[in-house]
Amino acid sequence: MADRAELLEAALDSLPEGIALVGTGGEVRFWSRAAEAITGYAAAELLGRPMPAALQPLARGGPQQQAGHGVMVRVRHKLGHEAQTIARVLALRDVLGERIGIAAVFHPAESLDALPHGEADDDSVEASQEDLEERLTTEFEDAVREGLPFGVLWIAVDQARELRKTHGAVACETMLKKLERALRQGLRPGEEVGRWGDEEFLVIAHERTAAMLAAHARALAGLARTTDFRWWGDRISITVSMGAAQAGAGRAETLAQLLERAREAMLASMHAGGNRVTPLPGSETCLPS
Repeated sequence: MADRAELLEAALDSLPEGIALVGTGGEVRFWSRAAEAITGYAAAELLGRPMPAALQPLARGGPQQQAGHGVMVRVRHKLGHEAQTIARVLALRDVLGERIGIAAVFHPAESLDALPHGEADDDSVEASQEDLEERLTTEFEDAVREGLPFGVLWIAVDQARELRKTHGAVACETMLKKLERALRQGLRPGEEVGRWGDEEFLVIAHERTAAMLAAHARALAGLARTTDFRWWGDRISITVSMGAAQAGAGRAETLAQLLERAREAMLASMHAGGNRVTPLPGSETCLPS
């Protein structure tokens, strides 16, 4: 049977991020397969040796820029070209709390451009995501180029998971489809709503200000609450947790970052108990009227 060290190495090698374990003396103790692919350096070249100068920004920093869950660092690929990565550095300590090294976790910066979605296990949901993503990208680029208002609403249905457990997948999907029809009735001309996950929706909105977007979101949340859904005689209430994010004038952010703000706002609504609209991460949570 493989010992614990072998199992740990196998687990780290299976991760898509590059993993580097560095001892207190600066020597490389572990270098994952993903780290090899990202940097071009093989583990056999590095193990037991100090990290090459071209890769040291991964462990010690250097000129950095805040970028989501980590900092952007520039390293030199073995072939000579510059590679931008997003890296996090964690201190490693023994059972007594003594520092024994660091772990650097990193991935190519290009992967930040991937748009965040909700989980999708159904083919129809994945198709909705693909269609909506295409429209999102086009309209966001138009808004940036022409200075048009653009916002998104990330909506999670509070009862969906429990309904799926108690009444089954068919009941849950029937409820979600009825809710989507109700939300569609409350959209402005030119707006769009679609499934963005198994239990989530996304609305493309064009309100002129963040305050107007929040008001629009509260109106849609009200539509959700008044949607009458019955299943085999049981009346099931529907409420939503919603996050709203508006692309601001002069805000240098990608579509992925805008969506991430909307998702964080939606999660804030969920953690506050649901049936809420949060206009922006960190702002005051607004109860739907």
